[in-house]
Amino acid sequence: MNPTPSQTVGPFYGYALPFPGGGDIAPPGAKGGITVHGHVYDGAGDPVPDALLEFWQADPSGSLKGAPGTLRRDPVTGAIVGRHGVDFTGFGRVATDADGHWTLRTLAPGNGYISVCVFARGLLHHLYTRIYLGEDSFLDSLPPERRRTLVATAEREDVYRFDVHLQGEKETVFLDFG
Repeated sequence: MNPTPSQTVGPFYGYALPFPGGGDIAPPGAKGGITVHGHVYDGAGDPVPDALLEFWQADPSGSLKGAPGTLRRDPVTGAIVGRHGVDFTGFGRVATDADGHWTLRTLAPGNGYISVCVFARGLLHHLYTRIYLGEDSFLDSLPPERRRTLVATAEREDVYRFDVHLQGEKETVFLDFG
């Protein structure tokens, strides 16, 4: 019997799942737009160049509706050519680059956080976490040193940094929705 993808170390997803504009949840130049970026690091502190991150979030009013059907396909090849660039979608998918870096352009979520799903080599199952842009009552339930792993750092106006550490001393808090 052959192993299934979840039983085999990937990264299979890096070839078919990323799409052009996957990190552009909000249209370019949208009022209230923010940028969130960071790196994915392994347990040794080395960047992970082939991770994939999915993001889900509320719009500025707190609604989770998003705008479906924003991806366009090439009429000849059927390949996804990217979003139509007009609507807020609430969903993004970004692959890390050779340095383990990723970037998301979006709107500040009305509920204060962005949900993240991390896929990376060596993980048999994806991991869930959140990016908080400020304090939240959920964070109060965590020890201060763990709480810090969920809060994005404001680098300048409308730009935040959030690094994901898969293991080790700086390991990000991962959530279990089982």
